[in-house]
Amino acid sequence: MLFNKKITPDCAYCSHGTLIGEGEVACVKKGVSQEGLSCGKFDYDPLKRVPDFVLSVPKTDLKPEDFEL
Repeated sequence: MLFNKKITPDCAYCSHGTLIGEGEVACVKKGVSQEGLSCGKFDYDPLKRVPDFVLSVPKTDLKPEDFEL
C-alpha cells in the first residue's frame, strides 16, 4: 500500500531527506545519514517511496493488427 498510515519511518522517503548516493540520505534536519534510519522529524512523502511489489501483465495472443485503427 502506497498510502499506508502505519508505515515504518525511513529517511529515504522523508520529505526532509534526499538520496545522495548508495544508501546515504542528505537530511535538512539531521545532516547526512544512512538509508533505513529515521528521526523524530520524519514526515512521510509518498512520492519518494518505491513499492515492493511488481505487477505482471497477463500474456495474451495479441497481434500488431489488434492495435491498428
